[in-house]
Amino acid sequence: MKVKVISRSTDEFTRERSQDLQRVFHNFDPNLRTQEKAVEYQRALNAAKLDKIFARPFIGAMDGHIDAISSMAKNPNYLKGIFSGSMDGDIRLWDIANRRTVCRFPGHQGAVRGLTASTDGSTLVSCGTDCTVRLWNVPVATIMESDNLSDCSSEPRAVYMGENAFWAVDHQWNGDLFATAGAQVDIWNHNRSQPVNSFKWGTDSVISVRFNPGEPNLLVTSARSKQLSKCVNYYEYNILSTCEPTWNFKMETGSAKFDPKLGLIFPISQIDRSIILYDLRVSSPARKLIMRTKTNSISWNPMEPMNFTAANEDCNCYSYDARKLDEAKCVHKDHVSAVMDIDFSPTGREFVTGSYDRTVRIFQYNGGHSREIYHTKRMQRVFCVKFSCDASYVVSGSDDTNLRLWKAKASEQLGVLLPREQKRHEYNEALKNRYKHLPEVKRIVRHRHLPRPIYKAGVLRRVMIEAERRKDQRRKAHSALGSIVTEPMRKRRIIKEVD
Repeated sequence: MKVKVISRSTDEFTRERSQDLQRVFHNFDPNLRTQEKAVEYQRALNAAKLDKIFARPFIGAMDGHIDAISSMAKNPNYLKGIFSGSMDGDIRLWDIANRRTVCRFPGHQGAVRGLTASTDGSTLVSCGTDCTVRLWNVPVATIMESDNLSDCSSEPRAVYMGENAFWAVDHQWNGDLFATAGAQVDIWNHNRSQPVNSFKWGTDSVISVRFNPGEPNLLVTSARSKQLSKCVNYYEYNILSTCEPTWNFKMETGSAKFDPKLGLIFPISQIDRSIILYDLRVSSPARKLIMRTKTNSISWNPMEPMNFTAANEDCNCYSYDARKLDEAKCVHKDHVSAVMDIDFSPTGREFVTGSYDRTVRIFQYNGGHSREIYHTKRMQRVFCVKFSCDASYVVSGSDDTNLRLWKAKASEQLGVLLPREQKRHEYNEALKNRYKHLPEVKRIVRHRHLPRPIYKAGVLRRVMIEAERRKDQRRKAHSALGSIVTEPMRKRRIIKEVD
């Protein structure tokens, strides 16, 4: 005789806590559940409302500086450590987990203009307007066991003097060399008190320098002169030979970044409102893109190395494909003042921007409008922003002497989640994603509270854009047929592309 039994796994019906109800197993046959869509829609609506209720993005402010934050640097080897430098010469190492200073690096007598850490995270290099470059030992024990240590100070391992102020510094990837920018570009070694090589071109003052993370012997500099004529010099540095400039272009420059994966193609943002791409595998510049307004900062997408996003002076960010620069892939709007800094998430799906309008915004890499906007009553102009190395947090440095720590997802629950809680969050996200096109859910998800000055500035900006659009329509209507061509926003801010 055959006996049929029903067997169930203990994990499927065992309660996690004594207060939990017994799990009820439903039959998901659509013929039996005629109200399934209506129930799911109501759940999606409730999930969107709960996200707004529990949205608490601001974690805390890290205070201690007594002047504006002028520079920040991430330690590539440690997740919870970040360096900050201020205009009064103070350098601090912060423990993001505890939001407190774990080590100070005193010594600079002027503003700290550049900070960088070695690839292994053991050496910090700083430079400033006091004409000194200082090397510091980063205490590993302080980073790893900061809960058991008090605020300490560190003495510089070496102090290198220069004749002029230094404006930027960058460390070589997987090497012992670092470069400083000032009246000239100097290549230094950790073990030598004098520059290995120096590059100088008249009265020009170099304001930024970046090493190529893919090719350690390549670096880029942007410069400005006292006569306001800027030049860009590119060098290919070989340790076994002398360094000479590869190219010298008389152009106005502002900032530069290297491609993190290819290490060969990189954009330069220039004060003459142009972005230039160079391929160091050939002996001539690749392309030049001239825009109507200045580009303040550029960041490569780490997951799509041919794409980069430019933070522009006209309140927008523009994403480009390096292979096709005649139009932007996407225009990221919403800021009401100049965008000062930009940094991509390690996942490559989002980037964070800091603006002169005292707000921090998070954009999808292919989204035209911001996903989140962060602001506080006390936060002033934001000059630098950084994504954490695990893409969970955002750190901003502003003119009010504070570093602020934000959650990358405003309603994300901090702490350890139970498996059942994690599944519930994933289910709610899936519901919101399924019904995000419906008007009510879309309205709730998109709603953001804005400070009154930013709201009024946004309204005024929209009025100006609409007036310009109507003016273009009237000009086109009263002109000969085909004489005026309306360009899309992705091409409108581009003057021309030079090959």
